[in-house]
This record gives sequence, structure tokens and C-alpha cells, in this order.
Amino acid sequence: MANSNGRYNDKDLVRLIGRKDREAMRLLYDRYAEYLSAVCGRYIPDENDRKDVLQECFIKIFMSVSTFEYRGEGSLKAWMARIAVNESLRFLKKSAAYSFIEYGDSVPDTVEEPEVEDVPDDVINKMILSLPPGYRMVFNLYVFENKSHKEIGQILNIGESSSASQFSRAKALLVKRIKEYKTAHKND
Repeated sequence: MANSNGRYNDKDLVRLIGRKDREAMRLLYDRYAEYLSAVCGRYIPDENDRKDVLQECFIKIFMSVSTFEYRGEGSLKAWMARIAVNESLRFLKKSAAYSFIEYGDSVPDTVEEPEVEDVPDDVINKMILSLPPGYRMVFNLYVFENKSHKEIGQILNIGESSSASQFSRAKALLVKRIKEYKTAHKND
């Protein structure tokens, strides 16, 4: 079961967790908690809320591991990331005051791509987290989860054009903040 360095692979951990093995649960948590916290962190800026959602994620993972189908390396991580995204969205829908503005069929003009070189990753992450909740959800689903605007509309119960508008506005706001950051740190 354990490989030569004493570590279980994901497939073995899933099987052991299915048998309610607490040590396997701890090993899985230790292996993926930081990654899943980062996934939740793309949607939930408050650290305490993020910890609560992460806990809910692991409860859901442990309770539904029997439904997981191992499909090779990375499949467990991807499955858990989907749970983290869904739990983050569920949390935001029930507890945060997020709103979407319906724009009908008029989608804003295309926005230039943000030029992120010379901007540290942690600064970009903070900029994304500072977006209004509706913008942030659409942006993350589109950019990090590779969802189409049609899929995002279905997930968030908004129109496809509203998703596109929210994304365009989020991107415009990020472009503005990146330019401001670069101007403020020009001589650094």
C-alpha cells in the first residue's frame, strides 16, 4: 500500500478513507489542505470564512469519497477542487451580499488584456480578491475553472450576457488596478 518512501498514493488513500480510516483522512488533509484553501481563497477573501468553507469541503469529501471514481493521477485533486469551488460559491450565495447587474443583450466593449508582468502573484491575487463579489465569482469561474459564460450563467442563475458583462467589467477593473500599481512602483 504505502510506496517505498512510506507515502500512500491517492488511489490507496481513497480506498482507505472509504473504510473510514482516520489516518488516511489525516494524510489526505495534510496533502491537500493548502491547495484547497488557495482554491477557496480565490472566492472568499475573509480568512475565517475560508477556514469554515475548507472544513465543509473536507467533510463533504470524506462523506462522498465513495462516489469518487479514480481516473488516474490528478483526478482526486481535480475532484476535490470542484468541491471546493462549489462549497465556496454555496457559502457566498447564502451569506454574502453579492449582486449581479443584468445588462440584457448589451455586453460592454472588449477590454484590453491586463499586463501582469512585473506584478507579484500575491499582489494580483489581492487585486482579484478585492473585486466586488459578483465580478470575482464570474472572473474566477471563467479564468481558473475554464467555464463558459453559458455554464457560469447556469451556476449563478444569471444570464449568459450578464456573465460576459461581469467578466468584462472585472477585467477592466483589474487592468486599471494593475496600471495604478505599475505607476506607483515604477522605480522599484
